[in-house]
Amino acid sequence: MIFVAGAQFPAAANKVPSFKTTGIIMTDTSLDRANFIIFPPVIPYSTLAIACVLQWLVPLGVVANIDQGLRTGLGALIVIVGMATMFAGHRALLRHGTNVNPLRPTTALVTDGVFRRTRNPLYVGVSVALCGIALIFALDWMLVLIIPACVILHFAVVRREESYLERKFGEAYRRYKERVPRYLLD
Repeated sequence: MIFVAGAQFPAAANKVPSFKTTGIIMTDTSLDRANFIIFPPVIPYSTLAIACVLQWLVPLGVVANIDQGLRTGLGALIVIVGMATMFAGHRALLRHGTNVNPLRPTTALVTDGVFRRTRNPLYVGVSVALCGIALIFALDWMLVLIIPACVILHFAVVRREESYLERKFGEAYRRYKERVPRYLLD
């Protein structure tokens, strides 16, 4: 007897066991997710880390000159708005049964809730929240670095996600792009 993957075949001279196949051959080996250059959460986290290090090494001291009570209150309000935007986007994606994790395939085109105002509420929300954190902790460098971070996010992630969504959802996504701005203001 010959055993192959748990199946038994009678031993026969010069005979190769035949396997019955279903006739289904996978031909589409394309990646079913956005082909982003940088894993999206790395951009805001690394921007915050770099801003903290630069603030420690080369403090600018501009934001620290703003009244601490005003700075903290305004910063907290901005963080809350940013986090609420992110939470609303996260919740809408889950409500429609699609993946929030960008490493997983998008299974539904979400166009309601916060997605009626912006096509990228998670990225808008985290960017806004980082600005609030900059005020609360007087991180001048965060306010400087948020601009290149958003440019990197735009080209390394967002544009690639849009290409993926257009390939996946076609005309429905193109119509959605016409109606809703990429960020809050386009």
